[in-house]
Parts: sequence; structure tokens; C-alpha cells
Amino acid sequence: MPAGGRPSGFVLQTMLVPGEVLPTAFEASEKWPNLIHEPLDQGNCAGSWAFSTAAVASDRVSIHSLGHMTPVLSPQNLLSCDKHNQQGCRGGHLDGAWWFLRRRGVVSDHCYPFSGREKTEAGPAPRCMMHTRATGRGKRQATARCPNHHVHANDIYQVTPAYRLGSSETEIMKELMENGPVQALMEVHEDFFLYQGGIYSHTPVSLGRPERYRRHGTHSVKITGWGEESLPDGRTLKYWTAANSWGPAWGEKGHFRIVRGANECDIESFVLGVWGRVGMEDMGHH
Repeated sequence: MPAGGRPSGFVLQTMLVPGEVLPTAFEASEKWPNLIHEPLDQGNCAGSWAFSTAAVASDRVSIHSLGHMTPVLSPQNLLSCDKHNQQGCRGGHLDGAWWFLRRRGVVSDHCYPFSGREKTEAGPAPRCMMHTRATGRGKRQATARCPNHHVHANDIYQVTPAYRLGSSETEIMKELMENGPVQALMEVHEDFFLYQGGIYSHTPVSLGRPERYRRHGTHSVKITGWGEESLPDGRTLKYWTAANSWGPAWGEKGHFRIVRGANECDIESFVLGVWGRVGMEDMGHH
């Protein structure tokens, strides 16, 4: 599940003010009620690059527009229309996805719903059914109707350039608390597919079995908060909460918790934030 393609941009250094203490627990949906969207479902499409990008952008546009725009953005718009070095349901790159969201923009999931993966592994991705034109100052507007003919609103949503965070736990926490959910790349091992709940850390359940049992790949997810849990032996286990895109039946209602502060499965190595592109004219429009 390649989600790779690391934006080369600068690393944003977020500094804690001396004396600033971050809370022991935080959840984006509690700070921004009704603005944090539920997990998506990518089915058997290896398109987490598009799903996690759409998920983080949806929340960030909602937060940065102060709730005036609360779209669930369309992963299909990215899967079908972002063709530059992207492989649709066979994998893609985060830098290309964020470039597309900034320079072309996408419509809502209502307007352009997910169509599932190609019927055959070799088949082409569904053709792009959304096109935009420049209206000046970097803004775009749709020049096609919604593929879902029951929906007329084909507003185009855009973002500013994505920025990479440093890998320190506190930097990620501060960004999350101030600006909203972040995107993270992680290594997926076979035991992650079997996760049902609790605080995940990778256990090599298939050592000694043939290589084909050791499923492994890169996946991207949306980190939404953090917390800690007291263990029976008196230790405290710190964790991130995150939304996956494997549907609501997986994990903890589509979410999972994973060990925090130890770069578990590389989840703290490559974390991105972004700002929704929101102008004053958008604030009363949608």
C-alpha cells in the first residue's frame, strides 16, 4: 500500500513556550464538535494516499472556515483525476495529492462518490469526471457537473501548501491541538489487519511462517488526538488516537490507538499539516 512520496518541503519547527504544558489527553472532536469527520472506507482499493489526504483536508477546511464549510472531500476525485505519477487504487504519493488539492482542488464526496477499485488489477482507473478552471488568484471553479447527478453543488475546495512537522511527540501534539488533525505515514504489518481494539504495537505474529504471510507496506492515516492509560503494573502507556480508512467495522469504530512517543511503526517519522484555503467570500457561501 504505497503512500510514500514525501513532500520535500521545509520542516515546520513548532516550539513550546517555556512553561507551556500540553494536556495528558486531547481529542479533536471534543475541541471542534461536528467539524471532525468519521473514518472513510477504501474497500480493497490501495488508495490510502487519497483517502487520508481527503480526510485531513476535510477536517482542516471545516476548522479553518470556522464551520462555514464542512465538506467530506472526495477521495475519488483524487484517485481518478490526480494522474501525475499516481497509480490510483494501486498506490500513490502524498506530495502529488497535496499538490493537486492546492492547484486543482476537489469537490465533495457527495458530488463525486467513491466507485470502488477497478474491476481487474490491470484495468484502468475510472476516468476523471471533474474538471476545473482558474478564476484568478489561484482559485478554481468546476467546469463539469457532479458525477452524482442527484447533487448540484460542485464547489471546489482547495488547501495551502502542506507542511511537514518535526518528529518530536510534543511538536505533533501542539500542531494537532492548535490546528487540527494531521496526516501520518506508518508501516503496516500483518498484525495490524487483525487489530480489534486497545493500544497497538507491532508484534511479529508470523515469524517463522513463509514470507507471503508477512504482509507489509506503507499506509497513511489521520491522527486525531492522544491519551494515556495506566497499566496493572503501574506503568503509564501513552498513545495516539487515529482514524483509519478501512470502514467503521474495523478496530475501534474505524479508529485505532497506537503507542505514542516511541515512533511505533514509524508513525512519528513523517507527519504533515495543511491549512484549508478559506477566503472571506467563502464564509457565508456554502
